[in-house]
Amino acid sequence: MKKYSRPINTELRAMAYLLPALVIIGIFQFYPIFKSFAMGFYTKFDYLTDRVYETGLGNFKYVFSDPDFYLAMKNTCIFVFFAVPLGILIALILAVLIDRQRHLKSFFQSVYFLPFITSTVSVSIVWSWMLNKDFGLVNALLKLFGIPKVAWLTDPNMTLPILIAFSVWKGLGYKIILILAALQGIDTQYYAAARIDGAKAWKQFLHITIPLLKPCLTFLYITSSIGAFKIFDEVYIMYAQQPGPLKSGLTIVYYIFNKFYRHWEFAIAAAAAFVLFLIILLLTVIQFIIADKKER
Repeated sequence: MKKYSRPINTELRAMAYLLPALVIIGIFQFYPIFKSFAMGFYTKFDYLTDRVYETGLGNFKYVFSDPDFYLAMKNTCIFVFFAVPLGILIALILAVLIDRQRHLKSFFQSVYFLPFITSTVSVSIVWSWMLNKDFGLVNALLKLFGIPKVAWLTDPNMTLPILIAFSVWKGLGYKIILILAALQGIDTQYYAAARIDGAKAWKQFLHITIPLLKPCLTFLYITSSIGAFKIFDEVYIMYAQQPGPLKSGLTIVYYIFNKFYRHWEFAIAAAAAFVLFLIILLLTVIQFIIADKKER
């Protein structure tokens, strides 16, 4: 008589499928996170043999007493404050305009999405060429209108505006695609009822489109804020591996990079990275709480 084996438990089978990926994630993501957190408390250690002789809060005290850290925090906060809402606002306006197109909708989606999928390094190199004072495209266009050359990349006052413009432009495609997808989920009967009541397009946008897009906009605001706090690549490439003129482009991640790779102060870099993690975590929790209260 043929014997039938019992079916393998579904949960065990799922764990068997997930185990290789979980092992890789644990080794290359979770372990470095915990290790960097622990390293933030190393005050005396041998990084070659991984021997720790003393621990304490000395690295955190150094970070909070370093003027460069506060400058990096200031620059990063200004960047986040302007880049995130501007990017979402412009993406929202463009998405609504594109949604009304019938024939060129796919074309505009592709055009705006192209910068997002392009490498940040490649785009940064193009921007640095365009903004070059002597042979850049932007100054060449300004010359046609009789406007003198502008030192875009060497003027400290222009660093943050350039980085904000770059971030807004590059992230438009991703935001537009998500907002367009959310717009497709809005029932057209709401707009039909509003038109019957005499509501104009602006009223429909404020009282129908915006409220129904709140979950999507909240998601974009949280993810964009997290990404904005981690700005580094564009600064490193556009300003020739320097944090901008007079450190005007020094961000928190660039501060961590300097301490780790250039000064070999690994423990201080780990402490600064943990501070950045706490800042992002705190802001994310606050945003979730505010969004939850508004939804209720």
